[in-house]
Amino acid sequence: MSERIYSIDAMRIIAMAFIITIHTDPFRGIGVYGDALNFLIDSSARFAVPFFFVTSGYFFARKTARRDPVRYFAARAASISSIYVFGLLLSAPVFLAGTAVRAGIENRDVVNAVVLKLTEFVSPLALLYYGNSVSEILWFLPALLFSLAIICSLIVFGATRYLVPISLGLHVVGLLGASYTMFVDVPFEVRDALFFGFFYTSLGYALHSSEWRPSSDRSALFLGATVLFGALHVVERYVLGYVLTGETFGHGVYTSSYTIATALVTLSLFLFLLSRPALGARTPLPEWGKYAVGVYVAHPAVLFALETTAEVLAVTGHEIRTTFLWHFLLTPATFFGALLVYIGAHRVGAIEIGGSHLPSVRSIGKYVQRQ
Repeated sequence: MSERIYSIDAMRIIAMAFIITIHTDPFRGIGVYGDALNFLIDSSARFAVPFFFVTSGYFFARKTARRDPVRYFAARAASISSIYVFGLLLSAPVFLAGTAVRAGIENRDVVNAVVLKLTEFVSPLALLYYGNSVSEILWFLPALLFSLAIICSLIVFGATRYLVPISLGLHVVGLLGASYTMFVDVPFEVRDALFFGFFYTSLGYALHSSEWRPSSDRSALFLGATVLFGALHVVERYVLGYVLTGETFGHGVYTSSYTIATALVTLSLFLFLLSRPALGARTPLPEWGKYAVGVYVAHPAVLFALETTAEVLAVTGHEIRTTFLWHFLLTPATFFGALLVYIGAHRVGAIEIGGSHLPSVRSIGKYVQRQ
């Protein structure tokens, strides 16, 4: 059995906390300094989603080294799909309720607003491929599923040596369509499997498939590279968002998703974690890592509920969204709220952490009978 990599397990939950900070936008709109701090936090957190793609690709290669890749992919596809369905079932009712509340606040037709939102939910391409029909946050899961499907196909055809070159070429198109739009107009969505997830997942697969392993005596080098590339990442985004446009933090926060340096900082961080596999072993973080996926799928609903509550309070004359306390507490409230929802769903038998995430009415019924 392969040795457990505690450092990667620990980083899962840390990276998930960074993802939530991207979505909660701490301190954004709280003056120029608040926007500057938000830009720094957002830039520092952008490694997190690529990290999960790289991790998935790495362990896909590890798991398929001595087993049938098609059979293992089928199992992974079933797992990812069940997690995605769980996320949809959590988010959809909350988003519909929030839509109804907001329509009422704005004196719009509530029924019409809800029906329109439902129509958006069932858009086939957005639901099954882009993963943004219900919540844009859930896009990662379909992107990961299709990325692994492409990798599995190339394994079957014995063409894995082309993984990185092909995925890199496609990712360049994705970068042109996301962050480097001044060079060319890419007229289609690029935050998906083909132009984003495939590259990072292939990178993880290639890292494990190669015979080279990062040694512990070079961990300081990898850590230094992570810090250096992290700083470069912030500078690159600042140049793209402010230097080239002539804008300042007074105009707002530049929030382009990913750039060239994103890959560099993600790769160097992953190599550092591989070089220090026991890092974090004596802390609770590796065990918390198993909750990362649950926090991910539950936090869109929790965050939306919190934001909708704040909107309702604003209508009643209690504006809290512009306060420092709101910006300080929203991220931990979203994180731990999502964690409680996930653990709660497991304890009532609706899902199984580490197993199927398809809600089971029978399991819930058995739980109720035991009480």
